[in-house]
Amino acid sequence: MMLKALRTALPDAEYMAIAPGRVNLLGEHVDYNGGAVLPAAIHRTIKVTAKPNSNRLVELHAVDLDESTIFSLDQLALKQDIHDMPMPGWAQYPAGVAHVLQSHGYPVTPIRAAFTSNIPMGSGLSSSAALEVAFGALWQEIGGWSLSRLMLARLCQEAENLYVGVNCGLMDQFASANGVEGHALYFNTHTLDYHLVPIPDDYWIVIADSNVRRKLTHSGYNDRRAACEEALAILQKDLPQIRTLADVPPDVFDQLAGNLPPIVEKRARHVVEECDRVNRAVILLEAGDVRAFGSLMFETHRSLRDLYEVSIPELDRLVELAASLPGCIGARLTGAGFGGCTVNLVEASATEEFITRLKLGYSMATDRTADVFACRVSRGVDAYPWNWNTARMEVEESG
Repeated sequence: MMLKALRTALPDAEYMAIAPGRVNLLGEHVDYNGGAVLPAAIHRTIKVTAKPNSNRLVELHAVDLDESTIFSLDQLALKQDIHDMPMPGWAQYPAGVAHVLQSHGYPVTPIRAAFTSNIPMGSGLSSSAALEVAFGALWQEIGGWSLSRLMLARLCQEAENLYVGVNCGLMDQFASANGVEGHALYFNTHTLDYHLVPIPDDYWIVIADSNVRRKLTHSGYNDRRAACEEALAILQKDLPQIRTLADVPPDVFDQLAGNLPPIVEKRARHVVEECDRVNRAVILLEAGDVRAFGSLMFETHRSLRDLYEVSIPELDRLVELAASLPGCIGARLTGAGFGGCTVNLVEASATEEFITRLKLGYSMATDRTADVFACRVSRGVDAYPWNWNTARMEVEESG
């Protein structure tokens, strides 16, 4: 149990932060291209407990890995622990947040902290963003300074971009910071405007974890982002008014696609058409046409497979199996790809049978085991004073 492990690791904790993972229903690989996305926070979370330190050191214990590290808040740029050894990869996420907060003038309190998670790592459910957001909110709560949830997300994104070295967009941190129960977030990544889109009660979001892991910094993510930047620069010669690929309508892109190198054209076509799908999807959901929305999920998977080329055979098989099962109206890979999870929209009455049959079919087809679970749509990050003696332990399952 998550809280029992945390209590053992840090019995004198004085603060807790809880940040959710996220699933993106539609709008994949468009957040760093100025497009709109449709994520939802889920009730799989990272939980952090902490106690302020009397020195300038941050002592971290990753409960699930049974690993610890100590680093100084005065030497974060070195990415080393106090023994001058390279900082563990997992520690770079909270260390990066501390580094960015300090660079923007926010005081970061030295702490002893422990954290645990039930978000599968490397699965495309944004465990790294949840870790960043949890520590950002934790330091805000301890420090008592004011920071909007949008700014918190932006600073956490900056930490991942500049400190960890992954050129991610803002969607993951934004969803973890701003989630609302029962709703997806229609988020324009260029204007930073957003509004809520209800998730129908008679459909469930089901996550299928392929149990194929990937390391994002080495997965081709940055190469694809570079291809999109190249496409934008070429298209701007004919369309000087555009600021992002999201500004290019699909019919205009078709007219100019011949100016792009073949691989660049494929990457950019996915982005342009995916941006259009998201805008159509919100109209469909708000009109109650959930089945048409599900069809767009299948379209997105084909585009990610054939144009952006971030799918793998295991993810393709999960989507094919899901499409054949009663009650499933949409399925696609979610997250950056190269492994991880699929997201499925399933009729509530068919969810239990869907999960059983998808797990069995995947095992028979791949000799792998898939972890398949239904998700509640969750609220965003929270941080508050914590005392084990007075705490309500129901938070264990509440996310």
